[in-house]
Amino acid sequence: MRTLLLAALAGVTLVPAPAFAWGGRAHAVIDRAAIEAIPEDGPTFLRAYEDYIGASASLPDSWRGNDQNFSKIEEDPNHGWFREQFTWLRPIPRSRYEFVIALYKHYEAIKDTDPATAARTNVRWTGTLPYAAIEAYQRIVVCMRQVRAAKTQGEDASVAERNCTFDVIRLGHYIGDGANPMHDSVSSDGWRGPNPHGYTTDRSVHGRFESRFVDGIDLTVADIAPRIPAPARTSGDMFDAVLAYLDTSGDKVGEVFALEQRDAFANFADKDVRAMVYERTAAGAAMLRDMLCRAWAESAAPPAKVEPSPIDFANPRFNPETGSAPG
Repeated sequence: MRTLLLAALAGVTLVPAPAFAWGGRAHAVIDRAAIEAIPEDGPTFLRAYEDYIGASASLPDSWRGNDQNFSKIEEDPNHGWFREQFTWLRPIPRSRYEFVIALYKHYEAIKDTDPATAARTNVRWTGTLPYAAIEAYQRIVVCMRQVRAAKTQGEDASVAERNCTFDVIRLGHYIGDGANPMHDSVSSDGWRGPNPHGYTTDRSVHGRFESRFVDGIDLTVADIAPRIPAPARTSGDMFDAVLAYLDTSGDKVGEVFALEQRDAFANFADKDVRAMVYERTAAGAAMLRDMLCRAWAESAAPPAKVEPSPIDFANPRFNPETGSAPG
C-alpha cells in the first residue's frame, strides 16, 4: 500500500507492460532446434516429445493473465531480468528470496529520498528470470535421474519422461526469453532513462521486433540450425552460467534499438535484423541444449549429500530472513 501511495505521489506508473517474448513462433523454433541439436550421448529421449514441447513452448505466458492474480504475481517476473534496476546489488544472491529481500531493503532505504526509483525497486521492475531457469533446471536433473532409474530397472520410463518434458517447456521458455535482449533490460517496452541516441520510447517496439518481424520472416529451425555451435561441455556453476548468458544478451539491447531507429523492423528483407534474430534464437537454442545435456550428465550421479540441510538452523550459511541457506 505504501508503494502504491508513493507511486501516486511521484506520478509514476507501477505496472510494466507485459513482455511476451518472441511470440509463439520463435519460442517453438528455439525449443525444437535445441532438441534436434542434442548429441547422441545426451537426453535423446526428448526427441520423442519434440512436437509436444514445441507446441507448448509459450505455455508459461498463459499463466500471466490479469484474471489469474496469484499465478501472475509469481510468474510475471520470471520472464525478465532488468539489470539496470539493481546495479547496486553485487554479487547477485543465490536465492530468489534473498534477492527479493535485498530489493525491499533498498526500497526502504531510498523511499523518502527517491520515491520514483523506489517505486520500481521490486521484482516487477527487476525480474527473476535466472531463478526461474535454475529452479526448472534442477527439477529436470531430478526427473532425469528417475528416467535413468526406470530404464536401469527395466521399467516403463514414459511417466518420468513426460514429467521431464513439462520442466523442459518451462526452462525452454525462460531461456528463450533470456535470448531476447528486450527481456534483459528495463527498456523492454521502449527506451527508459537517459537517451542520448534518441531511441524510441514507443512501447510497440517490443512486439514489432520479436513477433511482427519474426513472423514476417517465417522463422524456422532450418534458419538457425547451422548457426548453433557444437555442444559445450560445461562444468562450472550453472547459475553463474545463466547470469553470464543473460548479460551477453542484455548487452545487445542498444543494437536492437539502433536497428529500429533506421526503420529496419519494417523491412522483412533487412539483413541486419535477420542476423540479430538468427543469432539470438540460435544462442537460445544452444544454451537450452547445453543445459539439458548438462542436466543429463548430472543425473548419472546420485544426489549430492548436503549436511546439514539447507533448512537446518545449524547450517553455517543459514539465513534466518529466508529460512534456508542459499544455493
